[in-house]
Amino acid sequence: MDPVFRHPWNLTPTQAVHLQNELANRVRLTDEPAWPRLVCGLDVSYDRGDELFFAAAVVLSFPNLAIVETATAAAVSPFPYVPGLLSFREIPVLAAALAKLETRPGLLACDGQGMAHPRRFGLACHLGVLYDTPSLGLAKSRLTGRAAEPGPERGDWTWLLEGTERIGTVLRTRTGVAPLFVSPGHRLGFAKAREFALALCPKWRLPETTRAAHGLVNEFRRAHGGAG
Repeated sequence: MDPVFRHPWNLTPTQAVHLQNELANRVRLTDEPAWPRLVCGLDVSYDRGDELFFAAAVVLSFPNLAIVETATAAAVSPFPYVPGLLSFREIPVLAAALAKLETRPGLLACDGQGMAHPRRFGLACHLGVLYDTPSLGLAKSRLTGRAAEPGPERGDWTWLLEGTERIGTVLRTRTGVAPLFVSPGHRLGFAKAREFALALCPKWRLPETTRAAHGLVNEFRRAHGGAG
């Protein structure tokens, strides 16, 4: 799986912010997509203070969520840790894993933010634009915005707001368990984002895409001498 758009990665943080603002104009929000036949979960793992990053891409059938294909990669991160610029740190190694896939998924499910980002261009948006593929941010914590607590039942949700702007939803994926912060990345709208998020979480709080990619990347990291 190769990107349809490329840009340099050897940027300063100031240049990266400028590029985020520029690329955010390419993001399209739409609820047109039908349910994809394949979805891809993505995760990155690394030891704190180490520049070597490990990535996993796991393709699952949808909606039954059986693993179809996996790929892993390791690469030195070209970018420092800067809040709000996570995608510049992680996408190069994720792209190396995605390049090994023979299948092309219809949805990229990211363990991170989509529109729920200070510049409306989180990891899911960045990947979606680069690969021109519908993408979804499924984050465990809030990066920006405010929201009321959703109801206690699975499927309950509230808007995540920045001022009066809707940037995502806070979605209860399992009854009585902490919610997820769900936001569209690219070629996806808020309603479809919630629908897909619930479908990816049939039993647990975290989506099966994240669970599969997280397990694989940590296994890969341990095999290469990293801490589990």
